[in-house]
Amino acid sequence: MAEVPNPVLSYRAPAGDWERESLPIGGGALGASVHGTLASELLTLNEKTLWTGGPGSAGGYDFGNWTAPRPGVLTGVQERLDNEGGLGPEAVAAELGQPRRGYGAYQVLGELHLDVPGAPAAPDASYRRGLDLRTALASVAYTHEGVAHTREFFVSHPGSVIAGRLAADRPGQVTFTLRYTSPRNDFTASADGDRITVRGALQDNGLRFEAQIRVRATGGNVTAGADGSLTVTGADNAWFLLAAGTDYADTYPAYRGEDPHATVTAAVDAAAATSYESVRDTHVNDHRTLFDRVALDIGQQLPDVPTDQLLSGYTGGTAPADRALEALFFQYGRYLLIASSRAGSLPANLQGVWNNSTTPPWSADYHSNINLQMNYWLAEATNLAETTAPYDRYVEAMREPGRRTAREMFGTEGWVVHNETNPYGFTGVHDWATSFWFPEAAGWLTQQMYEHYRFSGSTDYLRTTAYPAMKEAAEFWLANLRTDPRDGLLVVTPSYSPEHGDFTAGAAMSQQIVHDLLTNTLEAAGTLGDSAAFRSRLETALDHLDPGLRIGSWGQLQEWKTDRDDQADDHRHVSHLFGLHPGRQIEAGSNWAEAAKVSLGARGDGGTGWSKAWKINFWARLRDGSHAHKMLSEQLKSSTLPNLWDTHPPFQIDGNFGATSGVAEMLLQSQHDVVEILPALPAAWPAGSVRGLRARGGFTVDIEWAGGQARRAVITASRTRELTVRSTLFASGEKVIRAQAGESYTLTPEG
Repeated sequence: MAEVPNPVLSYRAPAGDWERESLPIGGGALGASVHGTLASELLTLNEKTLWTGGPGSAGGYDFGNWTAPRPGVLTGVQERLDNEGGLGPEAVAAELGQPRRGYGAYQVLGELHLDVPGAPAAPDASYRRGLDLRTALASVAYTHEGVAHTREFFVSHPGSVIAGRLAADRPGQVTFTLRYTSPRNDFTASADGDRITVRGALQDNGLRFEAQIRVRATGGNVTAGADGSLTVTGADNAWFLLAAGTDYADTYPAYRGEDPHATVTAAVDAAAATSYESVRDTHVNDHRTLFDRVALDIGQQLPDVPTDQLLSGYTGGTAPADRALEALFFQYGRYLLIASSRAGSLPANLQGVWNNSTTPPWSADYHSNINLQMNYWLAEATNLAETTAPYDRYVEAMREPGRRTAREMFGTEGWVVHNETNPYGFTGVHDWATSFWFPEAAGWLTQQMYEHYRFSGSTDYLRTTAYPAMKEAAEFWLANLRTDPRDGLLVVTPSYSPEHGDFTAGAAMSQQIVHDLLTNTLEAAGTLGDSAAFRSRLETALDHLDPGLRIGSWGQLQEWKTDRDDQADDHRHVSHLFGLHPGRQIEAGSNWAEAAKVSLGARGDGGTGWSKAWKINFWARLRDGSHAHKMLSEQLKSSTLPNLWDTHPPFQIDGNFGATSGVAEMLLQSQHDVVEILPALPAAWPAGSVRGLRARGGFTVDIEWAGGQARRAVITASRTRELTVRSTLFASGEKVIRAQAGESYTLTPEG
């Protein structure tokens, strides 16, 4: 493929607003947001386990489980639904919900300030601020009084440190004071030698946290201040390292581990014992090992304009600059996932790892009615499978508290989690009527784990990681599906289509998720040779399960079991299309797909950022690349901030991840065990190439196209197996390849 421009975000002014303009860097557990302010550089700091709430919280904590037994209450709601057909959310919440206690919220770690005496009050034409996605380096450059100053910042996953360097092109010109602040008063900060030590405990739950910062200088002096600051004077260049941690552990029920002091000290001292160049090179190599796997060329030409100007001028038309923004947005999603989801910490939350508040929107938590799942839609297809390790560990950690919720609320085995959860095993309910009840979430969460197996083919992973969680979630539904008196089919009840309408029995999304879970579990049970008796139970349930697929009076796919969809309804959730995406129950060209298209058309092209991102994926699965591209352009035009973060509003990172997934779906699909080349190529991308996308079955795919048609594809197999490739490259439309592990197969037009 042709050499593509380096994906870089660039700006001509410092960030004036954290949410809209700061530039994110991250290494999984640690994150920072760079502002590029001149007189006092500001880095907003994050450590992903710094959470209030949970065990020990001031208001008590109940994991969301009912604080007293409620015998018969669930059966009573189910019987009312049988008799009345539907119940308002408030009525069901009054019976099944309860006020949330000790839920907590993700906390900003604090702010790091680098006060630069004599720096200009405002930037001039020389000022540049940027983020290189390929190296994961944020930079600031400006010239003042004839001296060129540069700053560089990154977060090293291998080193577990945030690092930065200030330099100048003349010796002795680097002078600054480094200090730590926080919106909370729960810490002490002291300086000694070249080290600042910050220690504290959250007032709410006693969670201990620590950060250490060390400063090294070439030339000049480093002095410690009585106020807990460090001052560099007259250096040629100086660099700092920051490590941080808490005593959080993902173990139920206490969620506490070791004091972070030893780990933090070891990380910052190990990095300080090397050199800035060594820490930087290790970081860049680690990041590029993941990021460089995929390259996209859609005819982009990145103009020499700031990214915010590129965004404001975007039309979704034919200009190369528009292609540049689309390609940049695609790679930005991959960058953000690498930065916010690495082994050894929690998965990406509603804001990835970045937060500037003690009271962030929705607690910056884990919404499991789509948002957490959407965060990982891109991982497998865009060749970032390693980023799912924190997700797997998080799901595993939820199983034990989820078993208790299943026993206490439902009286059955299995595990369950509802609409929202935190790092402290909150698997129960609260009382926000339209978003408190969603026991299908565990089934949906395990879908990503099974997809990881489908892409990799690792039966070891399936046996040890995915299948136990899948089987236990399936056991829950085998015990909790009820026979619908209307037609004798098995349904989820009470059932709620997320944040929309009334509670009913057998809403489409509920049925489709359970169908997906039982289907996946049955396949996995066969692969692993689980007992015939268990497989028979799954088969029987699937035979009697309402599939959640019905075509209504105006040709729509029904959201509820009764035909009650409003043709004028433009609600942002299009939950009843789960079977189209991310599920695989609905295939393009089927009657169900046509009905899904009718529903999607009625809902329109509006919605919040994540909603538009989901619609990119929907239209791609419907093989309508131009409409998928339209949704991408709508997201960029009206749901993207100047720093390219997705906005709900406010900032919510799942839209970034969902959009990147949607672009991948336009170029390659494999959900039905057929590798489909360019299934939804938009007219806006008539020529281009992509390298490194992944297909289920263990295949890496490179594609080149021109004139809107595939011209060449190279498929590299990591497994020995037969695969079917569907493409306009072949006269018959399909080709069967008997692939051998380690071999590549070049496909060109036949005839």
